[in-house]
Amino acid sequence: MIKSHTHKIKIYSDTVCGWCYIGHLRIQKILSSLKDTSFSIKHVPFQLNPDMPKEGIKRLDYLNFKFGSRESAQPMYRNMCNEAIKEGLNFNLEKIKFTPNTVLSHILINLALKSNIETKVLLEVFQAYFIDCLDIGDPNILIKIGNSNGISGTKIKEAFTSSKELENITNINQAARKMGINAVPFFEINNKTYISGLQNNENLTRAIKAQL
Repeated sequence: MIKSHTHKIKIYSDTVCGWCYIGHLRIQKILSSLKDTSFSIKHVPFQLNPDMPKEGIKRLDYLNFKFGSRESAQPMYRNMCNEAIKEGLNFNLEKIKFTPNTVLSHILINLALKSNIETKVLLEVFQAYFIDCLDIGDPNILIKIGNSNGISGTKIKEAFTSSKELENITNINQAARKMGINAVPFFEINNKTYISGLQNNENLTRAIKAQL
């Protein structure tokens, strides 16, 4: 009897990255269509803004810093919203008031990994930010997401104040940057194929099938 081979996919992403939200849904649909193939997905935390203050900054200040002005960011965000619609998502970017530091959200997702619910929690964090326009740097909002998925508030609070958990996220982020990763989503397939940025279904499917 031939043993089925499990193909490994790593997805580097940040919880304030709309392209990552779209990319996660896109790759899930592709993998679900490949029914006779086994996959394991590992979510790898990445911080687009590792120097973001712990308390985050106002969204308008972030846009001015990152793009020069809100207006300069509009073409890119318009494109993002159009891609989101293709996946059944309605982004409310204009209602986002705050750009957070994402380290706590990554710690929560790592906690969820221990219960094998990291994908569900990750998608709920994405939804909280891009659709519900909540501050996902706020520990109370993240605790609420964790609680709704069966993770105790005590465990979450302990993780949020753990220097070990913080150091883990920092080290993973630094290792990714040493690999040359500076934009996400970033897909690593079977440690061989590397794809940077959001891809359409055809390109992503082709890259995955090439490794089967």
